Amino acid sequence: MKRHILITDDEPLTRKSLLEILKFEGYRVSLASDGEEALKIVKKDIPDVVIADLKMPRMDGITLLRKIKKYSPDTEVVLITAYGTIETAVEAMKEGAFDYITKPIIDSEIKIVIQRILEQKRLVEENKVLKEKLESKERASFCEIIGKNSKMQKIYDLIETVAPTNATVLITGESGTGKRLIARALHSCNPYRKDKSFVEVSCGALPENLLESELFGHVKGSFTGALRDRKGRFEVASGGTIFLDEIDTFSPKLQVKLLRVLQEGEFERVGDTKTVKVDVRVIAATNQDLKKLIREGLFREDLYYRLNVIPIHVPPLRERKDDIPLLVEHFLKKSSERLKNKVIRDISQEVLELLLAYDWPGNVRELENIVERAVILCKGERIEVDDLPEFFKEINEKPKETKGNVSLKEVVKLSEKELIEKVLEECQGNRKKAAQILGINRTTLYNKLKAYGILKKEK
Repeated sequence: MKRHILITDDEPLTRKSLLEILKFEGYRVSLASDGEEALKIVKKDIPDVVIADLKMPRMDGITLLRKIKKYSPDTEVVLITAYGTIETAVEAMKEGAFDYITKPIIDSEIKIVIQRILEQKRLVEENKVLKEKLESKERASFCEIIGKNSKMQKIYDLIETVAPTNATVLITGESGTGKRLIARALHSCNPYRKDKSFVEVSCGALPENLLESELFGHVKGSFTGALRDRKGRFEVASGGTIFLDEIDTFSPKLQVKLLRVLQEGEFERVGDTKTVKVDVRVIAATNQDLKKLIREGLFREDLYYRLNVIPIHVPPLRERKDDIPLLVEHFLKKSSERLKNKVIRDISQEVLELLLAYDWPGNVRELENIVERAVILCKGERIEVDDLPEFFKEINEKPKETKGNVSLKEVVKLSEKELIEKVLEECQGNRKKAAQILGINRTTLYNKLKAYGILKKEK
């Protein structure tokens, strides 16, 4: 499509001369004898460039420039001026004129100016198209979170939307899905808090009395071992973000105290009567069904609604298996960098098929552990089936032995059950130790035991 140039000048000879020059260059040219006529043309057929005389009857060039820029900001204006009005022309450039040309007009000069304008417009348009393509393209990663699955794309968009606010966020999802990375992203994408503290507390790892002191601090002598005053995590995080993982483990007493922090932004240290005020953004996470805990009387409903202002559910890896190749590539690179002297370039197709068939009870964390183990054991530059744990090898062999229409998914479940039973036997029934070896949460292990009927065997 030809570029449209509008020539505006009250001198017919100037209009005719410019018309001949620009038509010969292949441009589509319109003519106007004054500013008002030019403005009518602009409103009917927006030009790419307007060449206008500075001195014209009814409407001068600067007034025309202002009106064009108001109506069509992308239209560039070049002013024609006599030597005596160059200062005015320079002033017009401050109003948004692209350039000015002095009379008498030299053909080569007008051509060069227009070429510069159109080249700049071309670059701007190309950048705009490229930006739109990049924005519409699926993101393979976001703030250290890896995944281009549609569910992950929605999470990325939600993080970008809510991160700049102070709204409390509740992140739900199975153990190992990456809830901590979501919390980190919410903090790092908040322009007001990203340079302040990000404080993480694993609430399930501490008993109630220690957790209260850890979160809210204590004064000297408030309990045995309190040898000095100590700030809690909420005070340390003030101005920034606190991430409370495994929020479901809070006792009724701590739930009341947390509710007050969320409502009033204040609390007392253990053993103190002085009220402490804090400005902190709270992000909580759980792998439990809090509504179920509410029904069982174990979790306060009012606290749940205070926490669940913005809910973010992180899908388990089995619901986004299309991300496995991307995650494997990331973990291969990460593990290779950590080991330094080992370079593993890829995995075999057979290994990839096994990874895609497995249901990943430990989610992304389990996948990372499997990849790291394989990198350590791998003797070449490519991971093979022999580099995977035993149960993967069993998965690989069993379909060949199985008769009838038994799906690979069923075989995977069978192997998983056998693996859990074997690890439990080795740990002499110690579930905590077994969960650590399997790379899964104790709750996840309990649910697996229940699903596979292993609990009945233990009784």
